[in-house]
Amino acid sequence: MSSSFASVDSLKSNSSLDDLKKRIFYTLFILIVYRFCTYVPLPGIDAQALKGLISNNQRSLLGMFNLFAGGAVSRMAILALGIMPYISSSIIIQLLTGVTDYFKNLKNSGEIGRRKITQYTRYGTVILAIVQGYGVAVSLENSQGIVLEAGFYFRLVTTITLLTGTILLMWLGEQITARGIGNGISLIIFAGIVAEIPGALASTFELGRTGAISAGAIIVIIAILIAAIYFIVFVERAQRKILIHYPKRQIGNKLYGGDASHLPLKVNTAGVIPAIFASALLILPITISNFTSSSNELVILNDLTSAPYKIWLL
Repeated sequence: MSSSFASVDSLKSNSSLDDLKKRIFYTLFILIVYRFCTYVPLPGIDAQALKGLISNNQRSLLGMFNLFAGGAVSRMAILALGIMPYISSSIIIQLLTGVTDYFKNLKNSGEIGRRKITQYTRYGTVILAIVQGYGVAVSLENSQGIVLEAGFYFRLVTTITLLTGTILLMWLGEQITARGIGNGISLIIFAGIVAEIPGALASTFELGRTGAISAGAIIVIIAILIAAIYFIVFVERAQRKILIHYPKRQIGNKLYGGDASHLPLKVNTAGVIPAIFASALLILPITISNFTSSSNELVILNDLTSAPYKIWLL
């Protein structure tokens, strides 16, 4: 009898391991598809002129969004908008659940309300992607020499392509969440940032080789990065333990209870939401100004909105 129970347990463990392997490989496959799509460029773009524009704005707000998009902005790929429209829409819906009764009721309605909120988030993603995609198209036309044939057709194709790329990215993230490992949106953002690390390290070492940066400065930069990662992990894992005392109860002639425990509360309960929310807010002035502003005004506005990012880089 004991051997039969052991065989059943071994079968369960083997099936769970097989399921874990399938989830891991499925997640890796989706991430590979995502990275491949970041190299598919938009039609009607001069690659050399775009490369010059990106190289001159690496330390601006454009460079930050290029980092979040996994380098898709520098190549002006179909995923140039990244997952930011979806994140912005999610944040807006979450804010509405705290200020409107309708969304409060949806939040407290269980699975049906959650599906409705997800549906509204997708609708908001489509609207934001259309607005931002059209803003990107107009901004590209205002930049000299990037667009080969400017006009209504280019704006239409660019807007639809960027909208499709954002919807595809949103769908890939949902597939990872449902069939893969972890949160799909977070993994896509993480993969995009990690994919840019080798290029950043190579450019840093190249500056050291040419003498633009001393070897001591490179060592200091690496030490600061390691210390920053350690501090971030330390704060993210930090907990404040709230002591809980259970009262004693007398049942018959015996006393029960009187134990002490603790309630763990994370120190950083917001996670990366504030940083992502700030990034979403920073892009709004530039998106709106793309419809009416000239190129010089856009440069000034880009410098103003990217000032906190530049200070962080320094």
